Amino acid sequence: MTVTELPALGRPTKLKIPATAERRLRSGLTVIAVRRPAVPLVEIRLRIPFARAPLARASVLASALFTGTSQRSAVELAAALQAVGGGFGADHDPDWLTVSGNCLASGLDTTLELLHEVLADAAYPAHEVTTERERLADHIEIAETQPGHLARAALLRRRFGGHPYAVEVPGAAQVRAVGAGHLRGLHALRVTPRGAYLVVVGDIRPEQALDRVEAALGRWRGEAAGKAIPAIPGPPEAPLLLVDRPGAVQSSLRLALPAVGRSHPEHAAMQLANLVFGGYFSSRWVENIREDKGYTYSPFASVEHGAAGSMIVLSAEVATEVTAPAMLETMYELGRAASLPAEPHELEQARNYVLGALRIQMSTQAGLAGLVTAYAGLGLRIDHVATYSEALASATREQVAEAAARYLAPSRAVGIVLGEVARIEPGLAALLPVERAA
Repeated sequence: MTVTELPALGRPTKLKIPATAERRLRSGLTVIAVRRPAVPLVEIRLRIPFARAPLARASVLASALFTGTSQRSAVELAAALQAVGGGFGADHDPDWLTVSGNCLASGLDTTLELLHEVLADAAYPAHEVTTERERLADHIEIAETQPGHLARAALLRRRFGGHPYAVEVPGAAQVRAVGAGHLRGLHALRVTPRGAYLVVVGDIRPEQALDRVEAALGRWRGEAAGKAIPAIPGPPEAPLLLVDRPGAVQSSLRLALPAVGRSHPEHAAMQLANLVFGGYFSSRWVENIREDKGYTYSPFASVEHGAAGSMIVLSAEVATEVTAPAMLETMYELGRAASLPAEPHELEQARNYVLGALRIQMSTQAGLAGLVTAYAGLGLRIDHVATYSEALASATREQVAEAAARYLAPSRAVGIVLGEVARIEPGLAALLPVERAA
């Protein structure tokens, strides 16, 4: 059998930044319009500052935002959106209330008018709020039985302590205590245009799109109750936390490491260092504990960005009996990443992967809208993607090694393991200082 060697990958082409226009309305809303005419659709993203909003109320508000206005019921609102190929949904995190939707390009004006109607006149009918509240509470109760949810919640508490990022999801009982009046009050106080970003991406002419947005949303008014979120604290020096889950046949390993944001000069080198370590399928960590030893199916190291700071999160589900060996290999790979430079072929493979993924994301309207929105919330614009792409393409082996030493050192990891503590504690205690969760 003849084996044909694959040709070498060519150098990535320079990114082409699409036509973009921006306008800040008198209300304080910043509008960014981007032309991507691949299909006759438009993606819409609206981010409203929601830092330090009461968590349970904000979560229910996101679920109930499109349940009707004084003019239309939830069904009538949905029907009006569907008539122009449109639809909206909302979600909430510690930084933002995010509204996401899309529509036919020909239905943009109608969709924007309906969005304004909701933003300025959401009614939160009591019966609809009850339905959404109970649905959300049920969803939370189900999530609280899942190891992935429990492990992430424990990691965030361990990493952030008393910071607002320590809790992402309210308790079901807290959600069930939220009433329609609470949502109307929170909406009036916080669902306002000042400091918000609206992104429109699709088959549009950017300058004309700004005019259309201003015509529809220029009447949206309100002063946000600005509440700054503090910078995240440095990683605490704490033993590995063991969270008991009696009878578990698997353990959930979670580690958090420091990271820098998208605008930091070391961001590209850090991303490449993380990819070589464990950020995609061909990484060292995956090769070690999945391909070589079979301890887990899908270990993954991802970089998470918030308005107040960033972190690298390592996640793996492993069989109970190999919990300690998996942790040993994880610490070994972190130490290797922090002390030994990536081999040239490892770095080039990671570089080609991330540059390709970036181009794929920018090739779709939804991907581009998500990227523009994420950048806007950090004070960046879409042209930063070209700067980032160039930094990825030019990062040297030495720069990536320096970033790995700074951000992947195992001594800087904060971690938890969720599993059957009676079985996993002896092995883990032989490797690291540990303590049991109260």
